Amino acid sequence: MEFIKLKSNKGEIIDGLIQIIPDVYNDERGYFLESWNNNKLNKFLGREIKFTQDNISKSKKNVIRGLHYQIKPNPQAKLIRCLAGSIFDVAVDIRINSKTFGQWAGIKLSEKNKFQFLIPEGFAHGFLSLENNSIIYYKITNKWVKELERAIVWNDKEIDILWPLPDKDFILSQKDENAFSFSEAIKLNDIF
Repeated sequence: MEFIKLKSNKGEIIDGLIQIIPDVYNDERGYFLESWNNNKLNKFLGREIKFTQDNISKSKKNVIRGLHYQIKPNPQAKLIRCLAGSIFDVAVDIRINSKTFGQWAGIKLSEKNKFQFLIPEGFAHGFLSLENNSIIYYKITNKWVKELERAIVWNDKEIDILWPLPDKDFILSQKDENAFSFSEAIKLNDIF
């Protein structure tokens, strides 16, 4: 299992964002991989992380979900993987005292590459489904609390995420279409 620190859209390492590349053992029967190892991750991080819930979502091609996050006192870290299809997964640093505040990193997660994306507390998260029936499996560290849930609009000009498939008509929920801008989230103090 390999852990890689990710760089932002501006080329800086973003503290806490980790791409996890599992060891995959293929043979004529199929494959085997260790998808989660608490001890290895905690050793790499130098601290303990405890996931409390697993979620699954399924999306059509061109669906964008996000940019979602949950504020204190129940912020959530997430460990994302794609079981079927593929997604472009994005995390935006919304930690006001971070040197990479407002910067983002994105990676392709797919059934084929089997990569995972660790997103700590203090980030807004979203993804674009690149194929029909993309299935996303993710672990979270705190329960969902409706009153603490927040969203920043997926196409915020200040953040300027370079989504693949830029000429497509994306499919969004009403909540995501009406999400706050990054500037509004800052004014409301809905950041970390």
